[in-house]
Amino acid sequence: MMSDQAADLPEEMRARLLARPDLILSDRDLMRALIGAREADLGENVIDIRGRAMQALETRLDRLEETHETVISAAYENQSGMNTVHRAVLSLLEPMDFDGFLENLESAVAPILRVETLSLIMESGSAGPSRDMAGPLTIVPAGTIAGLISGGRRAPRADDIILRRVAEQSLPYHGDARAPIRSEALLPIDLGPGRFPALLLIGSAETGRFTPAQGTDLLRFFGQAFRLVLISWLRE
Repeated sequence: MMSDQAADLPEEMRARLLARPDLILSDRDLMRALIGAREADLGENVIDIRGRAMQALETRLDRLEETHETVISAAYENQSGMNTVHRAVLSLLEPMDFDGFLENLESAVAPILRVETLSLIMESGSAGPSRDMAGPLTIVPAGTIAGLISGGRRAPRADDIILRRVAEQSLPYHGDARAPIRSEALLPIDLGPGRFPALLLIGSAETGRFTPAQGTDLLRFFGQAFRLVLISWLRE
């Protein structure tokens, strides 16, 4: 029977398959067809263990390929995010005066980070109402930043970066955004002994842009760079 089936195969194709069996082994559809034909010959009451093992290995291979693609995608996103933050930090260093530094936050840094708002909030000893000083800078009474960070919830540690849906308390401080703010990042800034704290408030129109489950390493690096640049301007 096998010799009759082999006789039906063209000699040229048979010789090629004998010389290159990997042509079949590397083709999943052909391997499935071969296994299916084998199981059909064995009948319904006989199980071909090799066929079952082949299916299990194929399923595992599919999972490995999906994991591999996920890892590559995550690595690409991390690399892209790191490059974006580096560009934003370099942009922080370009202005030649403090007013230019503030203007640059809206005109250059926010677009680089692909966010709608980038606001600097600084506390003062004044008990008066908050007021805009220049562009993204807002001066607020002492204690205001702690309330913004808590967002109506239990306050985290003072140095924690907060990623969340936009809170009612912080929404007014995003200013005139190009689009409705749906998520936000809050970067507390310690300006040193004897100085009131500050807060860098970042707003996005994307609900999932800032969520508590995300990592904060890149934002922490950006916040530290921003803090050093801001302190250097305050010393002048």
